[in-house]
Formats: sequence, structure tokens, C-alpha cells
Amino acid sequence: MISHKHADRRPAAPSTDTGNPGDGVRARRRGQFGLAVALGVSAAVMAGCAADSRQPPRPAQTPATPTTDAQVIWNPYDHLPKVPSFRLTSTDVRDGEPMPRAQRSGVLGNRDGQDLSPHLSWSRFPKDTKSFAVTVYDADAATGSGFWHWAVADLPASTTSLPTGAGAEHSTRLPKGAYQLPNDARMTRYLGAAPPAGSGRHHYYIVVYALDVKSVKPLGVDNDSTPALLGANLSSHTLARAVIVPWAKARTDSE
Repeated sequence: MISHKHADRRPAAPSTDTGNPGDGVRARRRGQFGLAVALGVSAAVMAGCAADSRQPPRPAQTPATPTTDAQVIWNPYDHLPKVPSFRLTSTDVRDGEPMPRAQRSGVLGNRDGQDLSPHLSWSRFPKDTKSFAVTVYDADAATGSGFWHWAVADLPASTTSLPTGAGAEHSTRLPKGAYQLPNDARMTRYLGAAPPAGSGRHHYYIVVYALDVKSVKPLGVDNDSTPALLGANLSSHTLARAVIVPWAKARTDSE
């Protein structure tokens, strides 16, 4: 920033040359012209500095958009480290299609829900996979953190499928060594979809993780850990991730 004192803006002193009188007039004019130029440059520099010091206007904040039937508003897995995918199929659920009644929740209030975990089958995962984990997560639950419906850890690397209903309480249909974590209702089992009336579509992320560790227990994930703690540890040990996303809405909501 350039600073100008009052003394800098005084007109030039008249010429003391006693020669031609016109020379003094010309000198005064030259001094006045120089002053005008200096003041103009100073004004331009000061204006530029002021413009540079101003912060750009903040854009108007957009209100949060409610979940609609036409789109997925937030995909939680977009914010995790990028990893390859592999093939995941199910005879019970389909990506982008409604959740069947068998995979809805009777425990949480749907009269026709059966709380049966879906059949899952996977292939084409990395050859160096040492174990698998499976989770089911409702990203649209109005909790501020979603809702975990199911979490299974330490599935052996030889496992390539789970039958329908493997997520029952005290399940005998999981492979040896695998264990279920308590869901967000603190039940150690699969809980089906149960979106509240008026909340629109909820999207259920059914995810199979191919991991670089044989067990997550040494990472601090024990039988009573939360699915969120499991997920936090999986993020740095996931070789590949496969996802199916069916949806559900309350039976009282219009289709």
C-alpha cells in the first residue's frame, strides 16, 4: 500500500529563475500536471488495494434437501477410500428395487415383516483376501448417523455365500469363526427394514467387504462392539467392496 503525506500533495514551488517570465508559468503548470498524475495513480492503487482486501461474497446456503423417491441423496461409501468392486448377487434382494417383505422387520413393527437376512453370494474378489465382513445400513434413518441393521465379522476367506436367514439370533447358519455384532437396536441379529410413516424411501446398503486381515478382533472389534466401530476399522483394511442397495418405504406411504 502506498502512503502519501500532506506534504507530498503540496504544489511545486514557483520557479526562482529570473530569466524568461514564461518559464516560471510553464514550471508551475508542469508541477500541477505532475501532481494530478501522482494523485490519480495514488487513487488507482488505493482502490486496487481495497478491492483485493475484500472477501468474495459467500454463496447463499442451500437448505438440506429431503429424501425423495427419485434419488439417493447421500451415499455414505462415496466418502470412504476408493477400492475395487467385485460381483455380489442375491436371490432375495435386487439393487434399486423394493425390499421384499421377508427382509422387512416384524420386530420393529411391520406386521408382515419376517426379519430374514437376505441370501448373498459373491465372487471375483481379490485373490489375497483373508476374510470378509457384511453390513446392512440404512443411510436415510433420521438419526443423524443412519441405522445399522446387521453386521457380521470374521467370515473366512473360503466363504462365498450366506443363506437366507443366516442373520437369526444365535444363528447356526454362519461359518465357524464368524460372529454377529449388536445392531443399532442392540440386538445381535439381522433387523429388517422398518422406515417410519411419512419418511419416504429409505436406502439399505448391503455391503460385503474383502479384507486383508483374518480377524478384526486384534483391531479391537469384539463381539459387543458397534457396527460403526467395525466400519471404522474396515476402512483401512478393505481390499474391495461390493454393494447392493434395495429400498423400502412405509406401507402407509403412497407408492
